[in-house]
Amino acid sequence: MKQQFAQIMLALAGVTAFGAAAYAADNAAQYQAAIANPARTDADRKDDAKRKPAEFLAFAQVRPGMKVLDVATGGGATAELLALAVSPGGEVWAQSAKPSENLDKRLAAHPQANLHPVVAPFENPAPAGAGPFDLITLIMNYHDLVNAGVDRAAMNKSLYNALKPGGHFVVIDNAAKDGSGLSDTKTLHRIDQATLVAEVTKAGFVVDTTSDYLHVKDDPRELPFFKMDGRPDDKFVVRFVKK
Repeated sequence: MKQQFAQIMLALAGVTAFGAAAYAADNAAQYQAAIANPARTDADRKDDAKRKPAEFLAFAQVRPGMKVLDVATGGGATAELLALAVSPGGEVWAQSAKPSENLDKRLAAHPQANLHPVVAPFENPAPAGAGPFDLITLIMNYHDLVNAGVDRAAMNKSLYNALKPGGHFVVIDNAAKDGSGLSDTKTLHRIDQATLVAEVTKAGFVVDTTSDYLHVKDDPRELPFFKMDGRPDDKFVVRFVKK
């Protein structure tokens, strides 16, 4: 456990330049406990090497007591990690456009009282009466919402309205070549960072900071992330704020 704690502290040191220093210092033990929690699956732990959950939690400035909305939650790996990290006192709503069988299985195996599945359209993903939120996350799915024809202007405005003033919206996605716009969302499942930022800021968000903790310098960004033959792919990380 001491070795794991030291590894997490070393990882968190890599994101302190992005405003996470206080959260890294104050919440490292909380992050350690969340990452090590037996409720997380073997698949979650395998993915930790490429997803870097300690850096994610510090960058998102997660702390106990927060109210969080995870958009496009999929199987719930991120939502469960967040729910563990905001305990005690915090709550997480895991949104999807239709019921998630994998999330249901996850919660059946390890019930978690502060993790709430939500079925709602992407254009209005926040459940009524749950907000305002301290944090909203959208992890590696924004490009899929492009492919699905989601009205992202409506979604981003809805998310802006659902956040508290000073609240954060953290987006992570697979990086396309600079200037490629939306041209690679279907073929490569990647999106141009500048294009995503332009869409989100139109809703009123301001870029608070970015991080390169998932940046892979030698990824030419010419293949889908799932055809990289085990090599890490380049991802960008952006934290927006509601002023």
